[in-house]
Amino acid sequence: MVENYTDLPAPESVRVIDFDEAQAVPGIVPGTFILVVSGVMPYQNMTVRLSPRVYIERPEYWGIEVVGTLPGIGLPATAPYTVSLPLDGILGIRGIEVIGAYRSQQISVP
Repeated sequence: MVENYTDLPAPESVRVIDFDEAQAVPGIVPGTFILVVSGVMPYQNMTVRLSPRVYIERPEYWGIEVVGTLPGIGLPATAPYTVSLPLDGILGIRGIEVIGAYRSQQISVP
């Protein structure tokens, strides 16, 4: 039994991918926000999602990774993507940090 989550092996079918644009937009309910991220995925049949990191204490900026999952063989054609995530319960003290493969972006959220 592994006692430390970070000691577990990394999956082969999942990767952090890059993004072009990220913004936190107001939700329908006052005081709520939704993260909207867009970019180009490297494979046409890839599934892209936003995956919040796990913390023991609330960080200054809550890290949210842009994750691509590839089921089996990848179709070698790029395709645009747009994904969103409600930020309820995953806001850092000052906001969020969107984490891609080659860059990250901090977004202050009131």
